[in-house]
Amino acid sequence: CVYLCSPVAVAEKRLMDVKLGELGSWIGGRDFTPNGIIAAVRRGHDRYYNKYINVKRGGIGGVAMLLAGYVVLSYVWEYDHIKHDRWRKYH
Repeated sequence: CVYLCSPVAVAEKRLMDVKLGELGSWIGGRDFTPNGIIAAVRRGHDRYYNKYINVKRGGIGGVAMLLAGYVVLSYVWEYDHIKHDRWRKYH
């Protein structure tokens, strides 16, 4: 019961482990300095790379997820241009 019952500071919990009532104190414990944001992005990249790319028997899943994210992000960036072209009359 030592591992499961030991209290963990809210700031050290992962986002998925934080309860809704603890969300404010969890956000308050984040490091929003430029170095903290860079470190968070680096941790996220390392976690993604180790889970989907750097595996012994890898599949297409990690690369496909990255490609799908790129397609969605590109569509969001170009939405105004696409919407403008949709209403243009070609004659």
